[in-house]
Amino acid sequence: MAYKRRLPILCLLAIFFAIKVYGQKSTAFPISIPETEGVSSAGIDSFLTAGAHSIHEFHGFMFLRHGKVIAQGWWDPYKPTLKHMLYSTSKSFTSTAIGFAVSEKRLTVSDKVISFFPNSLPDSISPYLAQLTVKDLLTMGVGQTPDPTTSIPFKPGSWVKAFLALHITNKPGTTFLYNTMATYMLSAIVQKVTGQKEIDYLKPRLFDPLGIKGMDWEESAEGVNTGGWGLRLKTEDIAKLGQLYLQKGMRNGKQLLPKEWVEEATTFKIDQAPGVAQSKKDSSDWMQGYCYQFWRCRHNAFRADGAFGQYIIVLPDQDAVIAINSESPNMQDELNLVWKYLLPAMQPQSLPSNNAAETALEQHLAALSLPPLSNTDKGVTNLKDQTFSLQPNGLKIKSISVNIRNGVCHITLKKDSAAYTLNFETGEWLIGQTAMPGPGLLTSANENFSMLTPYKIAGSYGWLDSQTLKLKLRYIESVHSETITCKFAGNKLIATIEYSEDFGKKKTILNGDLTQ
Repeated sequence: MAYKRRLPILCLLAIFFAIKVYGQKSTAFPISIPETEGVSSAGIDSFLTAGAHSIHEFHGFMFLRHGKVIAQGWWDPYKPTLKHMLYSTSKSFTSTAIGFAVSEKRLTVSDKVISFFPNSLPDSISPYLAQLTVKDLLTMGVGQTPDPTTSIPFKPGSWVKAFLALHITNKPGTTFLYNTMATYMLSAIVQKVTGQKEIDYLKPRLFDPLGIKGMDWEESAEGVNTGGWGLRLKTEDIAKLGQLYLQKGMRNGKQLLPKEWVEEATTFKIDQAPGVAQSKKDSSDWMQGYCYQFWRCRHNAFRADGAFGQYIIVLPDQDAVIAINSESPNMQDELNLVWKYLLPAMQPQSLPSNNAAETALEQHLAALSLPPLSNTDKGVTNLKDQTFSLQPNGLKIKSISVNIRNGVCHITLKKDSAAYTLNFETGEWLIGQTAMPGPGLLTSANENFSMLTPYKIAGSYGWLDSQTLKLKLRYIESVHSETITCKFAGNKLIATIEYSEDFGKKKTILNGDLTQ
């Protein structure tokens, strides 16, 4: 009798503990304790610690086991409610759109690409172009060389026409070359056969059933979602796609995406590195085979993969999904952390409760942050408007104005006819927004970026010494940030601007003279 009376109390305490520790961030998934789902809290904690001491900057992280969230965290000023740039993780959503279109018999993967664009074809159609299929686009087996993504998006005119006009060197389907414009063509095909932009086509089929809201997707000038990049979703949203694929397209007892498509889309289709020694393949997650806009991984896993470390890692053998948003200079090294710490943390059965490790993980997750700048020198607490006219520079910044009032630093950058005022606080992140585009791989592409504005930002500053002011500006729905270091010397200013995507390899020096 005593045992029967005690059991409900223990259950209630376990539920309360799970909500308290792992329910701090809202989620659409059930929440559980790592040990209950057979995962070591200490292993997850070690992963977070290793990440903090690595070259990688993490922004968001979710770990699902058996369909339940066992750990989740966002590094302040990044938040669970904010979208995040996905770069090429967008490709897996485009693959999913093709899957829906195939299931609705709007197309097949063996359809010829030229059949969709009769009004965009070159005057002469080569045999290889005539042979090119939807499957070749899905598997990056187009046969073009080099990758046209470095040229087509930055020129005026139709991207579809430009893609079809390019020479195809190798027989389609025989040679792998990562080709993001191939994914754009898939997006254009979806729009052609459905009459809807990809984002609108996916809404009732994928986004609504998964509870994904507030998404946006960049567009080409011809009004087609970019397909291979440009989608922004919350960390939880990409975890939802991973869980859908882990469950073979099933969601809440309903088959959203055919099981057959999920299996077809995530299994080996083409070898990225034929002839490479097996020993080298064994250490690389980029040599395990490419699927339909998904990558095979080591450990019988597969993933959606975006530049700088936007990951949806699906581990069928472990019944787990790991979602990561980050800015990494070495994506293989970042994956190595997952294999080193998180993979061995998972066991087939539940583990004994470990209150000390669970509490340590709780505290670690709650304290995640990217430290703001602060003063290392007394600096200046109030600074009347000072405007420095700049010498001509590649960033086309004409002037920088500095004004510090009540501890808040206001910086105004004048570019051509536009002026942007950015606000920074010392010792903490000051949240704001701006119309000024941030750094990125495709910010100069011939695109429509209007859906992205205003950009959400967070700023902090600190005086390095009495004459040197450092400012950090984070685009918190992006991967990237920028750093401005202002060195004042009388009526002169030397400003150094660095973009995080360059990882310190490139700096722009601006020289200015005080005008007021």
